Amino acid sequence: MSEEGIEKFVRPDLKSFGGYAASKAPETLKGKVSVSVEEIIKLDANENPYGCSPKVKKAISDYTGIHVYPDSGQQELRRCLQDYTGVPMEHIVASAGSDQLIDLLMRLFVSKGDEVINCIPTFAMFQFFINLAEGTTVNVQRDENFMVDVEALKKAITPRTKLILLATPNNPTGTIMPKKDILEVLDIGLPTLVDEAYFEFTGETMAPLVGRYKNLMVLRTFSKWAGLAGLRIGYGMFPVEIANYLLRIKEPYCVNVIAQLAAIESVKDKDYLMEKVKIISSERDNLFGLLKQTGWLKPFPSKANFILCAVLKGRARDVQQKLEEMGILVRYFDTPLLKDSLRISVGKPEENKLLVQALNKIGEAL
Repeated sequence: MSEEGIEKFVRPDLKSFGGYAASKAPETLKGKVSVSVEEIIKLDANENPYGCSPKVKKAISDYTGIHVYPDSGQQELRRCLQDYTGVPMEHIVASAGSDQLIDLLMRLFVSKGDEVINCIPTFAMFQFFINLAEGTTVNVQRDENFMVDVEALKKAITPRTKLILLATPNNPTGTIMPKKDILEVLDIGLPTLVDEAYFEFTGETMAPLVGRYKNLMVLRTFSKWAGLAGLRIGYGMFPVEIANYLLRIKEPYCVNVIAQLAAIESVKDKDYLMEKVKIISSERDNLFGLLKQTGWLKPFPSKANFILCAVLKGRARDVQQKLEEMGILVRYFDTPLLKDSLRISVGKPEENKLLVQALNKIGEAL
C-alpha cells in the first residue's frame, strides 16, 4: 500500500471536515483545575442541573429487559408522545437525540450541491449535517437583535433550495422567532424545519400546525427539560408522508430501551419536571440581572436555559479559560457574528452564585 495508506480511500470532502466542538467532560479535567471533579460546575452544554425525574431513576433500576431489542416501530413511545404533544402518532418519529433527525432529514432532502437556508448565528449542528450531506449552505444573517430577517431569507431562495432551517428559541442566542414570521416562511412552500429544543421553557410551539402545513417539521428533545441528555432521546413531528420516509430510513433500533423507558416515565412525571423548568427560568432571569451588573458583560435576553453574553472588556476565550481553572465550565464563541461571546447555561442557585463571584473576581483584574 502507498505511503498515503488507507486514507486515500476516504471521501475527499471529509478530509478537511472540522467536526463539532463538544462540551468538556468534567472527568477529563482531573488535576487540571483548582477543585475536585465532583466540585466542577458544568454550565457549558445547556443541560438540566437537576437531572431526571426520580420516577425515571426507579424505572431504570427496576428494568429487566435490556437483553431484548427495542421496538423499532416505537409504538408505545409514539403513543405517549401523542398524548404529550396533542399530535397524532402517525406524525411522530423518535430518534437518538434530535440531532439524528436533522441528519436523516438532510439525507432525505439534500443531494450534493443542493442549497439549505441557515439563519446565522444558530445551532452549530445544522452546519455540521449540511456539510456531511455535501449540501451548499446559504447563510442568512440575523439582525442586531438576533431575529430572523424574513425578507432576506426570501431573497436567498433559489431553484436549488431544498430546506429551510429555523430554531426557536435559537441556540446560542436564546431568541424566539415570532409565530407570524414562521408562518410567512411556511407560506413559501419549501420544507421548513423548526427546532423547538427549548419548547418547555417557552410554551410556544408550531406543533398543532403540523397536520395543516405539508412542509412543516418540528423537532424537540428530552435533553433539556427532562434531564435525559446522556440517554440521547429526541423526536420530531412531520407530515405523515415524511414521517413514513423517516421510519424507513432510520436505523431500526435507533432509540434504545432505556431511553424509550426514560422518555415515557418523564412524560408521566411532567408536572415534577415542569416545576424544575420554572425554577431554571426564574434563575435565568435572576442571573441575567447579575451578569448585567458586572459592567463588562452584555447579556442578551433569553427564553431558553442559557444566556449569551458579549464580553466588552478582554477576550471571551481568556475568560472561559480562567473560569475553567476555577472549576466552572462555560462555552465561548469567537466567530465573526459572535466575536468574544460566552454562552452560560443556567445552573442551580448556588452554582450561579459561585459563577458570578468568579466573574466579579475576573472583572477586577481587567
